[in-house]
Amino acid sequence: MRHYFLYLTIPILFIFTSPAYAYLDPGTGSIILQAILAFIAASIASISFYWTKVKIFFSNLFKKKKKN
Repeated sequence: MRHYFLYLTIPILFIFTSPAYAYLDPGTGSIILQAILAFIAASIASISFYWTKVKIFFSNLFKKKKKN
């Protein structure tokens, strides 16, 4: 049923489209590039802040237990 809805919706969207008359100036591309780079930088910073916690978690997870 879900695929039937999808197959029906997509052609309707293409039939009833209208022109956008939009203009993307060169500044828009640089803003998009800055947003992508900011996301990458924030991801790396977040990972580096929590790296020790992640390392300790995995070391405790895969630590061999000693037999007594």
